[in-house]
Amino acid sequence: MSARAAQPSRRTVLAGTGAGVLAAGLPVAAAQAEDAPVLGEYDVVVVGSGAAGMTAALTAARRGLSCVVVEKAPTFGGSAARSGAGIWLPNNSVILGAGVPDTPEKAAAYLSAVVGPDVPAERQRAFLANGPRMLDFVMANSPLRFRYMDGYSDYYPNLPGGMPGGRSIEPDQFDGNLLGAELAHLNPAYMPVPAGMVVFSADYKWLTLALVSAKGLAVSTECLARGTKAALLGQKPLTMGQALAAGLRAGLLNAGVPVWLNTPLVDLVADASGAVRGVVVEQAGVRSVVKARKGVVVGSGGFEHNAAMRAQYQQQPIGTGWTVGAKENTGDGIRAGQRAGAALALMEDAWWGPAIPLPEEPYFCLAERTLPGGLMVNGAGARFVNEAAPYSDVVHVMYEKDRTSSHIPAWLIVDQNYRNKYLFKDVAPTFVFPDSWYASGAVAKAWSFDALADKIGVPGAALRATVNRFNAQAWSGTDPDYHRGDTAYDHYYTDPAVCPNSCLAPLWAPPFYAFKIVPGDLGTKGGMVTDARARALRPDGSVIPGLYAAGNASAAVMGHSYAGAGSTIGPAMTFGYIAASDIAGA
Repeated sequence: MSARAAQPSRRTVLAGTGAGVLAAGLPVAAAQAEDAPVLGEYDVVVVGSGAAGMTAALTAARRGLSCVVVEKAPTFGGSAARSGAGIWLPNNSVILGAGVPDTPEKAAAYLSAVVGPDVPAERQRAFLANGPRMLDFVMANSPLRFRYMDGYSDYYPNLPGGMPGGRSIEPDQFDGNLLGAELAHLNPAYMPVPAGMVVFSADYKWLTLALVSAKGLAVSTECLARGTKAALLGQKPLTMGQALAAGLRAGLLNAGVPVWLNTPLVDLVADASGAVRGVVVEQAGVRSVVKARKGVVVGSGGFEHNAAMRAQYQQQPIGTGWTVGAKENTGDGIRAGQRAGAALALMEDAWWGPAIPLPEEPYFCLAERTLPGGLMVNGAGARFVNEAAPYSDVVHVMYEKDRTSSHIPAWLIVDQNYRNKYLFKDVAPTFVFPDSWYASGAVAKAWSFDALADKIGVPGAALRATVNRFNAQAWSGTDPDYHRGDTAYDHYYTDPAVCPNSCLAPLWAPPFYAFKIVPGDLGTKGGMVTDARARALRPDGSVIPGLYAAGNASAAVMGHSYAGAGSTIGPAMTFGYIAASDIAGA
């Protein structure tokens, strides 16, 4: 272990002590296990059936170890199953086969520039070296196949090693019939694919433009053709997170790995030396012990649905109502690891993104804030950010500026010209928004900017001045204020028919709309501090024997940043693979 890994920061040490309301008075693992019946004994116990957990379990099983997965939810897949399932993995065989000119040197330079000094170089190197190996292993041991997300730029393509064409991949189409009855236990998608269509994550960019772009129409037609073909073949086509979770589960079925649903983690079991030897779980109200001869891998997700933890660790305003993470993610594994002595880090951060708090659930805003003909304003009616910047950065700016003036909520302002052209969430161009959106206060509509300003509580004169300045810049194609359109990433979710800058178009056609923007997230990114072998570390940097963590139960290898599409799932799967390989001695 490096000296750097052995010396966590003061913030990490304080988090690892367990001081604070969440750790106080909680039962000791040994006490939990003392009188509990033993439910089973395996070489490896994996907590959580998301991308990290299932990759770890698949790796353990195929390396000759007995393994079980315990899952809190009545479904498998976690947040990964709900997601678009972009996977950021430099130098993997899929992108190299597609002709992407990536190299280990470019990837190392880029990741280092993105994450800075927050993440030890050893962990960065472990991710970059093992990511391609993990992907090949998964393809060799499951039905999963993957496709290059051509053109989905790295989020900072202008940094050293950044790639404007991107390094992200996503699962190829998967036939749910391969899962048999187990398909019924798959966690549903956050946004279901339209009926009769087969849609990949990379298609959504073009589906948004289907009314105004020949390529958008062609992609839409192709999605429908895929759906028709699948129906004729009797398939149950899955894509994105549904395909990823189903494919990993199919791999586990073939490897004989049981996945126990409705089996939440209660605590870790440690021996007198502090080594982790198993878990306490609960089934049907009965607590039992599952012993682990070689190790426990915690891949139970973050704490986005734990209000107390969010209040303790994160900036205000915050809550559990703006996240799109799996509802079972309440930090159980993180707190158990803390009780076992693990240091915590990055607890103040999350995989942020601007979200619209719609009454049915929050909507994580990607293309909508980037398309030409829209801008974001704060409580003073002024722009404050490059709306097309990486979504995590936009929320970081919201929180930073909200300390001195009102930036939460912010407002996305668009006009009818925008609405006539582009899909918004799942509402087609020109179609009216549901009344419930207006009634909830998530959306406002008015025939003048002054009237709109009055509805959302910002100064009318300021909003008019902001729109006038923005319109002048849109006509010129430059944004000297916030540099919208300066990078390839800025142009990904835009309209290429708009010139001279596909990110920028003036707002001129009434009525005008305002969408409330709050700090949403895909999940939290803080958790147990781990080393390059995914082993959990104490505040002094020493290893907790037998305890591993991956995914959002661990402090992210991305630090406070976000390298590209799939910077959650790519590292989650990779460190799950690393953890199980380390346990197996591979």
